[in-house]
Amino acid sequence: MDLTSLFLMLKQRDVITVDDIETTEMFDIFELARQYEKALKSGKKINDFESKIMATFFYEPSTRTRLSFESAMHRLGGSVLSVPEPKSSSAAKGETLADTMRMASSYSDIIVIRHPLDGSARLASKFSSVPIINGGDGSGQHPTQTLLDLYTVWKEFGDFDNLTITILGDLKYGRTTHSLVRMLSRFKTRINLISPETLKMPDHVISNLPRNFKVNVSSDLNTVISETDVLYVTRIQKERFVDPNEYQGVIGAYSINEETTHAMKKGSIIMHPLPRIDEITPEVDETPNARYFQQAANGVPVRMALISKMLKVN
Repeated sequence: MDLTSLFLMLKQRDVITVDDIETTEMFDIFELARQYEKALKSGKKINDFESKIMATFFYEPSTRTRLSFESAMHRLGGSVLSVPEPKSSSAAKGETLADTMRMASSYSDIIVIRHPLDGSARLASKFSSVPIINGGDGSGQHPTQTLLDLYTVWKEFGDFDNLTITILGDLKYGRTTHSLVRMLSRFKTRINLISPETLKMPDHVISNLPRNFKVNVSSDLNTVISETDVLYVTRIQKERFVDPNEYQGVIGAYSINEETTHAMKKGSIIMHPLPRIDEITPEVDETPNARYFQQAANGVPVRMALISKMLKVN
């Protein structure tokens, strides 16, 4: 299949899970993101989408995802209509998500939605006449976070095969980790899943991985830290817990500090989807391992590339 056909596959298509993005498409997004990154650094003005409008609906708090999507659209020359919280929309009056999407798709060319309920982005896509991008749905998936995560690794290592990636923290509710493991299962990557027993990766996520793709499940970071190329740390998400006592039992379960970096391989990196609370101490920020702020910055060129591919053939 030629590249033009691949672009046509992604154009006018929803991105709800990482399964909506073919591996070849992902690498093509990376190449375009690198071009956009260079253009931004050089100060080049981009007006490819000055007639296009993005609508963003964030039904739960967001900083990096919302701002980077809106920044990406503005940097492409487009415009943004933003609903940053439920109380500022008609959802506060009881309007259904279906009706909101029917309305919003007549005002815009592409929609980004974040919602606390699993499956909400898929539901939104059924009622929208324009492409939908899932900006995170409950504890389901966060496909564009995975794109920028893997772009960060790709820039650092050039490939994913034969890397050891250790994912640490809240693997039960962490939608970023669900998407990340799903996408990494396409490669010859060694995966360690490290979490408290009560926050293990859900069985439905692991059982849906390819049969020949194995993961190492443990609660002990020390057993794998020395062999880790990428340490992907996640926050214990208080807002996802139904039982406050369960949260109190796991808060502070892991803390990555400067001593942790001394045990890591030379050339290894630490990532985090942010925000962080106490799982990575500030002293780690100054170490050569820290990549989480660069990771967050990568969200703009990656989302620029995705939007570009979804709105027109490049």
